Amino acid sequence: MFRPLFVFIGTRYTRAKRRNHFVSFISLTSMIGLALGVVVMIVVLSVMNGFDHEMRTRVLGMVPHATIEGDAPINDWQSLAAKVQQNPKVVAVAPFTQMQGLLTNDGKVQKILLNGIDPAQERNVSIIDKFMLQGKLDELSPGSFGIVIGDKAAASWAWGLATS
Repeated sequence: MFRPLFVFIGTRYTRAKRRNHFVSFISLTSMIGLALGVVVMIVVLSVMNGFDHEMRTRVLGMVPHATIEGDAPINDWQSLAAKVQQNPKVVAVAPFTQMQGLLTNDGKVQKILLNGIDPAQERNVSIIDKFMLQGKLDELSPGSFGIVIGDKAAASWAWGLATS
């Protein structure tokens, strides 16, 4: 019966004669080490693939994949959004404005980044409402001055839920 060369060599070294037990031990140890290495690589790759998927869904779901900015505010953003949505690869478009600011309370000062959004359109491009512990994006309305604040910032300022 025909056996490939690697099978012949492998069986010969694993089934050594009585005087060659050391060669048999080394071969067996090498095979176990190789099998363990393959198992560890499979586990690590599986964990990394899961981590990659989780990062893509959570992090990239919270930030825009692309932004269009101008030197001055874009007043006619609706026509620009319509042009962008003509591209078949664009899933959704939502306007936002962004500025830096300072938050002060009892002599404590913290730098913050403010994002002004349109809650109705933000749902199409972000998954932020899935992570809100209280309230919904729909409850934000023009003129109500409602804010959504992250849990780390709220903890550093000792704010709880529904604090005004």
